[in-house]
Amino acid sequence: MSIRGNMLIAQSGGPTAAINASLAGAVGQAMKCPEIEKIYGAKNGVEGILRENLVDLRPLLRSEEDFTRLKATPAMALGSCRKRLAEKPDQEYEALREIFHRFGIRYFFYIGGNDSMDAVKKLSAYFKACGDEIRIVGIPKTIDNDMACTDHTPGFGSAARYIATSMAEIACDSAIYTPDSLTLVEIMGRNAGWLTAAAALARRPGCTAPQLICMPEAPFDEESFLRRVRELQAKENHLIIAVSEGIRYEDGTYVAAQSKLDAFGHRQLSGAAHTLGRLLLEKIGCKVRPIELNVLQRAAAHLSSETDLEEASRIGAEAVSLGIAGKTGVMATFERISDQPYLLRYSYAEIDKVANVEKTVPVEWIDGEHMDIRPELIRYLSPLIQSPSQKEPGLPTYFMV
Repeated sequence: MSIRGNMLIAQSGGPTAAINASLAGAVGQAMKCPEIEKIYGAKNGVEGILRENLVDLRPLLRSEEDFTRLKATPAMALGSCRKRLAEKPDQEYEALREIFHRFGIRYFFYIGGNDSMDAVKKLSAYFKACGDEIRIVGIPKTIDNDMACTDHTPGFGSAARYIATSMAEIACDSAIYTPDSLTLVEIMGRNAGWLTAAAALARRPGCTAPQLICMPEAPFDEESFLRRVRELQAKENHLIIAVSEGIRYEDGTYVAAQSKLDAFGHRQLSGAAHTLGRLLLEKIGCKVRPIELNVLQRAAAHLSSETDLEEASRIGAEAVSLGIAGKTGVMATFERISDQPYLLRYSYAEIDKVANVEKTVPVEWIDGEHMDIRPELIRYLSPLIQSPSQKEPGLPTYFMV
């Protein structure tokens, strides 16, 4: 049963090249719904709601050109936060409820990753317990692609395309000199190696990079790593190694972890490529270059995937439709029907099955011994970086001698 009232939407967590497409899709759909009156955007997520930093989005999105510009804008138009709500309702919950009532909010949509879905879970349960008919729906996003119950996440395809393209360009750069060289490219991914695996999409005739892929799902062993590097050096002068920031040893210790924790208790990671670079310089001795892509991979709109942007916009619209249909405490999801042709359907999952759950790369898709990935993972990844009109892989084609 539909209810009439105002809508609130916010963004949270890390930015992507597609998160604003989800915002555009959700607002565009809301403008078509007679049940929704005012459409508010909260600046800086839940923190912004608590500060009552709300903006009326209708006057800001008047034309098709406005929506097109928003959809193509990287990072987060409404800003972000990394705030964790208390495990049990406290004064902040009460403050949020009072603000929702005062602004007439009946629909709340939160665009974010695993930690943001924790807020969807807590708030939907709280409002239900209070007897409030406020519908809360999560809209997934994260370049890490580690959210449960959805085939993939908006933002991942664009980041994967950026990484694969950058890997191919690094390969072109390293190949111009004759002396042996080792290049380590550090890629985001705390506990899931989806993005690091996407580096393999750079491979094609004339380009074998990356020759090694080190992912968190396969325990890192220094001796095996050095042995594999030496084996490959006997065949190629220039090796490029894709390294996840979250690689760890057999005992679970991260290769490169800092002592500082974020708001959600996650240990901050940085320096895996430099750590392995020092190891290679000491044990191998040739030229070693560590590269950390860092924030560049999160919001590279110039290399965004058309498929990613279209799906991100559509899932934002689907989330609004879920709320109108009476769903609350759920997250909109993708369900893949087939790889070739690439087909999916839009659905939803109960938020209890999503919040605080990480989806890692299946171990059967990883060749741990040789530090590589298997063809099944390539088949999964390939459609996400392509445009519907393209028959060739969605990456530039370079001349190779």
